[in-house]
Amino acid sequence: MTNGFVYCLWLSGEKAGQSLDTESLRQWTPEQGCIWVHLNYHAKEAREWLQGSDLPGLEIDALLSRDTRPRALANESGILLALRGVNLNPDSAPEDMVALRLYADKHRIISACRRELQSVKQLAAQIVSKTGPATPSEFILSLCDKLTLIKTDFINSLEEKVDDLEEQIVTGNSRDVRNEIAELRRQTVMVRRYLAPQREAFAALQTETGHLFKKSEQLRMREIRDRLTRAIEDLDALKDRASVTHEELMSRQSEELNQRLYFLSLVTAIFLPLGFLTGLLGVNIGGIPGADTPWAFALFCVILVVLVLLQLWLFYRKRWL
Repeated sequence: MTNGFVYCLWLSGEKAGQSLDTESLRQWTPEQGCIWVHLNYHAKEAREWLQGSDLPGLEIDALLSRDTRPRALANESGILLALRGVNLNPDSAPEDMVALRLYADKHRIISACRRELQSVKQLAAQIVSKTGPATPSEFILSLCDKLTLIKTDFINSLEEKVDDLEEQIVTGNSRDVRNEIAELRRQTVMVRRYLAPQREAFAALQTETGHLFKKSEQLRMREIRDRLTRAIEDLDALKDRASVTHEELMSRQSEELNQRLYFLSLVTAIFLPLGFLTGLLGVNIGGIPGADTPWAFALFCVILVVLVLLQLWLFYRKRWL
């Protein structure tokens, strides 16, 4: 196969787990067994193959669409899905979620994705080892399950990061924490943006696909949807914790700033009378007391020390220190 065809595998039949070549794909009929074709929709050959297939125009446009939101559409012929998965590719941001488009009927699955998706790789490995799904409905369930599991693991990693940030603030080691909190809040917002519509897509799969899903498979889809709902709730709680952590950080920084300003105010209050006296006695005019007395300067220093001690005592009595 060319680069546009990432995976092209038999799900059932005598050749289950094996790859299809170009000729086998062209001559495929439903009686031979279920197949899965995974495309890189950005490749020219994949786009040409889709446009020359027998799929309706709506499904072809959806599979080739560049910007999609999670959704599920079911009709008499099959199911059209648009899902999102966590981006685990090297040097990529996990919250930059990968879009996956999928069309499935009773005998075939056609999926399209531009970037690599870990859930798809895991499914392909299971199918090749003959431990994966054998029907389109099982394939969809397995895919949704793996996508949800990876999202849950990612949210758990975010929770661990929040725990570390909270500990840093409590221990006072809060340097550069504000940037990390801002990045964490940005990640939660971006992930939350796609999880809610994906939950609705799972709900549509659960209730609108009786022609493809068995009753037991609908119940399993409900469990997957419930797990995604819990993940969304955890993400909402994570967002609230990040907000509280940010507020605590701002409060601590404000408190530290107030303490410094308070200390400077006390220093100013102590040296204000001292500066007044030294400025008064430093004027260059006649009549300054003690100008001709040798011990006048020492006495003046003693008076200043006593004045400082009196101010400190007064501040202590008023609980300003």
